[in-house]
Amino acid sequence: MTTPLQDTPNLGAEALLAGPEPSRPGARTPRRRSRTAASERRSPLAAVVRWIALGATALVMLVPLYVLVISAFKPQEEIVRHPLEISPGTFTFEFLWNAITSSKFNVISAYGITLLFVALVNLFCILLSAPVAYVIARGRRKWHMALLLLFVSGLFIPGQVTLIPVVFVLRVLGLINTIPGFILFETAATLPVTIFLFSAYLRTVPRDIDEAAALDGAGRIRIFWSCVFPIMRPVVATVVVLNSIGVWNDFVSPQIILGPGSGIYTVTTGVYAAVGEFSTDYTVVFPTLLLAIAPIVVFFIIMQRHIIGGLVAGATKG
Repeated sequence: MTTPLQDTPNLGAEALLAGPEPSRPGARTPRRRSRTAASERRSPLAAVVRWIALGATALVMLVPLYVLVISAFKPQEEIVRHPLEISPGTFTFEFLWNAITSSKFNVISAYGITLLFVALVNLFCILLSAPVAYVIARGRRKWHMALLLLFVSGLFIPGQVTLIPVVFVLRVLGLINTIPGFILFETAATLPVTIFLFSAYLRTVPRDIDEAAALDGAGRIRIFWSCVFPIMRPVVATVVVLNSIGVWNDFVSPQIILGPGSGIYTVTTGVYAAVGEFSTDYTVVFPTLLLAIAPIVVFFIIMQRHIIGGLVAGATKG
């Protein structure tokens, strides 16, 4: 008498000897193979279209910059007749030097004042927004999210809309047409995006760092500034770059808050005052504009990798 176990064939050994089962027609292939096959079947036409679109976008952005640069070294007639050409016979530094030494636009003074504003706004913005973002990121209650939404809502309000109420408030406080009033406004304007970026990054930082520092006897303030804040260098660099470009290029805020009567001119307001009465004299307009944008363009080229690195650091960390 045989048992059911004796009647059952040894399927395991036969499967090993037979090897892998051939794929059946119509069976679903692995996801990785399907993606590889799709990429191989992709037409090169898509890549060509993409490069054409990128090239056209680059031309739209670079041609005006090219015209601005070469026009700063050409006389008026050459700018009008041959805007896209420059020859060694007409190339001269005379107009650029005249713009540097112009009494209408003291470029050295404008650089110094604008750099002072950039440094102070970045300093106060980081000192105020970093602790707030840390509390929001580490909080587990609903009011922490409500606080974040309150700050983020500031991103949807154009800065020009708030200028009139800000002028009234600064006038009441006696800070209109003063450097502290302008720095206070610019710092408040940079808080929403800074807190948003900081809190998003801090959510990716493990809480184990806080707990380990707390076991060593550190308080929350020391935990943040000594242990957590040094890890935030990528996103801090991103915020510094974005805020610096924003403060440097801002025209409406210093023109209204500081005002021409204060005698304080940033780069943008100085350019406006210098070229306002010479708007048709291109030998004044183009060199002055080149002096205004050259530092920030060089700064952006050097620091552009920190923008992308800081924005994606939170997504790839942890």
